[in-house]
Amino acid sequence: MRKDVRILLVGEPKVGKTSLIMSLVSEEFPDEVPLRAEEITIPADVTPERVPTHIVDYSDPTEAEQTDEQLYQEILKANVICIVYSVNNKKSIEKVTSHWIPLINEWTDKDSRVPLILVGNKSDLVEHSSMETILPIMNQYSEIETCVECSAKNLKNISELFYYAQKAVLHPTGPLYSPEEKEMKPSCIKALTRIFKISDLDNDGILNDNELNFFQRTCFNIPLAPQALEDVKNVVRKNMSDGVKDNGLTLKGFLFLHTLFIQRGRHETTWTVLRRFGYDDDLELTQEYLFPLFKIPPDCTTELNHNAYLFLQSVFDKHDKDRDCALSPDELKDLFKVFPYMPWGPDVNNTVCTSEQGWITYQGYLSQWTLTTYLDVQRCLEYLGYLGYSIIQEQESQAAAITVTRNKRIDLQKKQTQRSVFCCKVLGARGSGKSGFLQSFLGRNLAHQKKIREDHKSYYAISTTYVYGQEKYLLLHEMLPEFEFLSEANLACDVVCLVYDISNPHSFEYCTKVYKKYFIDSKTPCVIIAAKSDLHESRQYYSLSPLDFCRKNKLHPPQLFTCNTAEAPSKDIYTKLATMAMYPHAKLRCMCTCNRCTICICPNLLNSELVRSVKAKLYSAVLNRHMTQADLKNSTFWLRASVGATVFAVLGFAMYKALLKQR
Repeated sequence: MRKDVRILLVGEPKVGKTSLIMSLVSEEFPDEVPLRAEEITIPADVTPERVPTHIVDYSDPTEAEQTDEQLYQEILKANVICIVYSVNNKKSIEKVTSHWIPLINEWTDKDSRVPLILVGNKSDLVEHSSMETILPIMNQYSEIETCVECSAKNLKNISELFYYAQKAVLHPTGPLYSPEEKEMKPSCIKALTRIFKISDLDNDGILNDNELNFFQRTCFNIPLAPQALEDVKNVVRKNMSDGVKDNGLTLKGFLFLHTLFIQRGRHETTWTVLRRFGYDDDLELTQEYLFPLFKIPPDCTTELNHNAYLFLQSVFDKHDKDRDCALSPDELKDLFKVFPYMPWGPDVNNTVCTSEQGWITYQGYLSQWTLTTYLDVQRCLEYLGYLGYSIIQEQESQAAAITVTRNKRIDLQKKQTQRSVFCCKVLGARGSGKSGFLQSFLGRNLAHQKKIREDHKSYYAISTTYVYGQEKYLLLHEMLPEFEFLSEANLACDVVCLVYDISNPHSFEYCTKVYKKYFIDSKTPCVIIAAKSDLHESRQYYSLSPLDFCRKNKLHPPQLFTCNTAEAPSKDIYTKLATMAMYPHAKLRCMCTCNRCTICICPNLLNSELVRSVKAKLYSAVLNRHMTQADLKNSTFWLRASVGATVFAVLGFAMYKALLKQR
């Protein structure tokens, strides 16, 4: 909505321009009329549209000290121009088309013509109307919004005149409707179609009563009475056969209603709807709507909150028409019809999980939104704006969908985090297997990866994994190997993977250089991945073997990995990465499954057959619901309990000795 409206009055001398302004302000016809009224500002609280209004009078240079240059400047500043003529003076009417309209059009841009109001003053002096003469002029010039006949002397239609002038600025016809073709303009149809699709919450192509009421409350803050709903649908039924279907309003019916509003002079209804859904006077979504103010403190990340995921889930559900938990190309295209462009390219299918047909699954869909939020929150806000998040969720803006996480340094100090998304940078020499490592996270083996086109390749992979029963997102980012592309800023992450090819003797050296330059003094956990472990291992041309290098730098042993498997590659390594990212402060972290160190031996003992059988017997004895008091006094029961306690004591002592030995 504009902050103010500037109205300019022009016309031939003696037609009553100044009298109209004076009558509006004083609410009576002035006894003495000056040659020119000074600029008048009407406060917002006394105007129908609640917008400050500036009224500017122009007098002919022969009457007052005004030049053509001043007129030119005023025309450029005006939001609407009232061309005043006298209904009893044919010459002043002729001047409208022979002088004033050509003059105004000459001084204004053709693509942004200022709206015009024709004002027939002195209607009190004649008994006939001038509309028969004016209507052909209105049909000839599309920039003319309306014509008002009034009288400054008896105050007839004075308030209406300036109301229509305001309305021509705040609710212009030009962007919405073509009078020559008598139909809405394509840009208006496009905007209203997007609004219809957003309001169609179940995506069945029909606005049912609940959806119409939600739309009404959203735009006008009041629901429609049941009878009013029926009246609206009956109007559509009478005028078009396919405007109402299954007792709901179709897109054609929705567009017809707005065409009817415009034709009946109720532009404000359509404009109220358009502005509620974020459109400006040029029917473009405003920057304020798409990019609300949003600040991110240093060392913080951005994530979608619970309500945002629920909203995105509802969007997915309403477009997944075949209910296969995946979006086919047609379903995805339908989902993005409310966007001015296709936001997801073919690389997305190699960034997230897909179905056997290569379609984005529900998990992959949410993962891609999570990725966008983490990497480019402004882009995420823009996308949510296209989907109408703030409208459907009844929020002030889509910024309400974003959670800014706590500073990472505070997480490290407190040794706990509430974050749900963790970033892992994957580095390695060319051909070391980085891309294969990323694609394996999405469940794709080497045979599947060979089918990926080079121009569809992605440097990201994101999916969910579980850390101690909590679902977390792990984002893998493959970095270019050239050192000129590496810096501390773009290497900031939660965990680092250094990948080398065990069959290439020159591959490991790159990992050592990167580690020494960027991570040797860093608190970021690092893991070395020995990729292509299905191939013959070559001796690395480096002073230390990979295992010795890890021992020297107190890193975990190199993790063997291959994507050359018959089935989907194992995801154990990704769970370990997510765990390290979530708990970087934890020093004892076994990843070797050696069955000798503390972290390996403890779970093996706890999962052993002996411990499981003892636990089962103890639970059955202690938690037996039919146990009587006599049973508790039974010596057999206490004997079994003593044996169980002894076994646990022995196991505890063994674990304690193992801990000491490990240290």
